[in-house]
Amino acid sequence: MSLKAVIFDFNGVIINDEAIHQQLTEEIIIGENLCPSTDEFREVCLGRSDRACLEEILKRRGRIVTQEYLTQLLTRKADAYQRQLEAMEKLPIYPGLEDLIFKIRVAQLPMGVVSGALRCEVELVINRANLAQYFCVIVAGDDIKVSKPEPDGYLLAVDKINQQYPTLNLHSHECLAIEDTPAGIEAAKRAGMQVVGVANTYPFHMLQRQTNWTVDYLNDLELERVQQVYSQALQ
Repeated sequence: MSLKAVIFDFNGVIINDEAIHQQLTEEIIIGENLCPSTDEFREVCLGRSDRACLEEILKRRGRIVTQEYLTQLLTRKADAYQRQLEAMEKLPIYPGLEDLIFKIRVAQLPMGVVSGALRCEVELVINRANLAQYFCVIVAGDDIKVSKPEPDGYLLAVDKINQQYPTLNLHSHECLAIEDTPAGIEAAKRAGMQVVGVANTYPFHMLQRQTNWTVDYLNDLELERVQQVYSQALQ
């Protein structure tokens, strides 16, 4: 077995935007004449899709909405997210990301993104950060019906990479996922992937118990060592 592809989570791995999403989510809740909770945002939303997050928060308050109305709320939030990012002189991209991408490019491994964020948000960030050319596949929250920790997004990414590279014959166990939350880690593992946990959102020691590798910063990942582990799995 060899390492054939690397798949990144988005929020909390590529961009440090948790505070923005929390603020915008709370604004949506207040707009619905409901009371937001800071602790609840971390419990319900981190690592999950915007749709799953907002739907659960509303449900906990006895507010059951149609999928059409939920889509309207998500569109409003996405528009506000875009305005906030456009007002920033520099995007809060995580340190070490470009270094790691360079290592992966040198190793000639295709890269993808699997996120619960809307596609418009992912594309906005990676285009502005000049990273879009490096990701051959994006699986966003509007591409799948279920959120992490379900593995569907990662499994779809494998299919899409195989469409891009038909001769690669990629399988899930040949992919490395990079995640920052328990929900994302579980999703990747349930898809059959090994996982790097980056301690951007949760403490190092917490992620270390759940992942194959754990790093404080993305450029701490020793890609050659990871490749060796994959190769040794054949022996």
